[in-house]
Amino acid sequence: MILVTGGTGLVGAHLLYELSKQHNSIRALKRDSSDIDSVRNVFGYYAEAKVADALFQKIEWCTSNINNIPQLSEAFKGITRVYHCAAFISFDPSEEKKLRKVNIEGTANIVNLCISNNIQKLCHVSSIAAIGTKPNEEKIDESGKWNPEAKHNDYAISKYGAEIEVWRGTQEGIDAVIVNPGVIIGPGFWDSGSGKIFKKIDNGLSYHFPKITGFVGVKDVTSAMMQLMDSDIVNEQFILTSENISFKKVFDITAEALSKKKPNRELKKWMIALGWFFQKMGSLFGAKRTITRESIQGLYEESQYDNSKIRTALNFDFSNMETVIQETAKFYKKDRQR
Repeated sequence: MILVTGGTGLVGAHLLYELSKQHNSIRALKRDSSDIDSVRNVFGYYAEAKVADALFQKIEWCTSNINNIPQLSEAFKGITRVYHCAAFISFDPSEEKKLRKVNIEGTANIVNLCISNNIQKLCHVSSIAAIGTKPNEEKIDESGKWNPEAKHNDYAISKYGAEIEVWRGTQEGIDAVIVNPGVIIGPGFWDSGSGKIFKKIDNGLSYHFPKITGFVGVKDVTSAMMQLMDSDIVNEQFILTSENISFKKVFDITAEALSKKKPNRELKKWMIALGWFFQKMGSLFGAKRTITRESIQGLYEESQYDNSKIRTALNFDFSNMETVIQETAKFYKKDRQR
C-alpha cells in the first residue's frame, strides 16, 4: 500500500489523482481541519464525474498529524512506499518553532517509521529553497553546498533540516529520493501558494516585481516523483524546474489568460520597506508578519536553476510554463463560475 502525507495540498491532491489511476491501495493523511472536497475537485478537473468519483473512492483517508506518533504509527500499517508531501509554509519569523516542528521533526517521524516498518522507498518533497549554491556558478544545481552562514529564511532552514533527516534515513537502510521543486503552478488551491497569483490578477493586481526563479507545473512534479519511485534510482535528489523566469512574466501570462489588465507598476524597495516597518510595528500587538528584510531583498534577486540532472536521469521533458499557466487559468475561470 502507498502512503501520501499532505494529501490535501496542491502536490498531494494531484499526486493522489495520478496514483489512483494506477493503484488500488492508497492511503492519504489529512488533518482534522483538512478539506478533502478540494481533492475531489482536483479529480474533477481531469476526469468526468463518474470516473473521478470512482478514482477518489480508492483513497483511504487517515486523520493523522505527522507529529502525533500513535496516529502516524497506525497510518503506517501495511505501507510499502511513502510520498512525503506534507509541510508547513510560512515566512513569518514568529512561526519559526512551528516550521521546525512540522518540517524537521515531522519529517524525522516519517523517516523513523519508514525505518521501523521496512518501507521499500521514500520520496520526499523538498524545495529549491533548500539547495545550496556554488561560488561563481551561473546556474544552481544539486551539487551546491549549503552555507549555514548565509542569510536563509526560516522556511528554507526548515526544509534543509528535513532533507538532513531523509539522508539520515538512507544511512539507516531506507532507499529514498528527494525532489526540489521551484514555484509550483497548478489548479485547485486559489487561496494559498501560487494559486493566489490567479486570484490577485483577477482582482486587479497593479504591481509587479522583477524576481527571477525556477517555476514548474504541478503535473510535472507528480510525474517526476512517480517515475523516480518506479525507477532503480535511490539516494539522489533532483531539482524540478521547467523554466527560470520572472514573476513579472508569470503575472503577464496570467493576466492575458484571464483577460485582465497586466500589472504595470513596478514594486519599489522603499514601498516594501515601508510595509515591513508597519508590519514590524503591528507584530508588537500580535499582527502576523509576512515581510522580512530577507524577503524584501529576495524580490529583486535572480536565481537560475539547472534541471539537467532529472532530464538526463529519466529522459524527462518539462511542460512549457506559458502552457501550464494558461491551463491553470482555465480551471480558475471554471471554479470562479461555480
